[in-house]
Amino acid sequence: MQEGLPKISVPDAVEGLIDPATLFPQAEDIWFEVGFGGGEHLAWQAGRHPTIGMIGAESFVNGVSKLLTRIEDENLNNIRIHHGDVRPLIEALPARSIGRLFVLHPDPWPKKRHHKRRMISPWFFREAARVLKSGSELRIATDIADYARWTMMFARQAVEFDWTAEKADDWRVRPADWPQTRYEAKALHEGRAPVYLVFRRA
Repeated sequence: MQEGLPKISVPDAVEGLIDPATLFPQAEDIWFEVGFGGGEHLAWQAGRHPTIGMIGAESFVNGVSKLLTRIEDENLNNIRIHHGDVRPLIEALPARSIGRLFVLHPDPWPKKRHHKRRMISPWFFREAARVLKSGSELRIATDIADYARWTMMFARQAVEFDWTAEKADDWRVRPADWPQTRYEAKALHEGRAPVYLVFRRA
């Protein structure tokens, strides 16, 4: 990790700004995963979309280490990693710079006094609306019913986004281009049904 991570780390912001286009000069688009866990989803997307630049942020070292192993094993060269708090990175991104944003099974912080730590929040939807291109997607998954309600509460307040679901299966069934993560597998094993929420930026 000490050798591999510096080569593909997202650099520190210069004058408060990080331009992702400079990280992937040849990329057709740039996608961003917040909290990639073990990296299953991020590596899957990177492998199937070699012309897309993939940015992944994760605060836990074990997850970063697992993704680095996948990058080496699968010879992926379109991933950049941010190890640490994702909030300053999101705030440093230019407006309309991201083509797809993923937040899959974020920590639910179930105790009420910890709700302020939840990633999904009015702040998040404001920043997502700022950094996402028009017509792009925000994808959120959770297996916690309270977190799903929490997400929809703030999504309804975010006028820049439209929920794409037209029928129940649109949020109950994982899309074909959305691979299973270990968190989802654990949830299903423990009897919790995930929801797959897709919002389109106007």
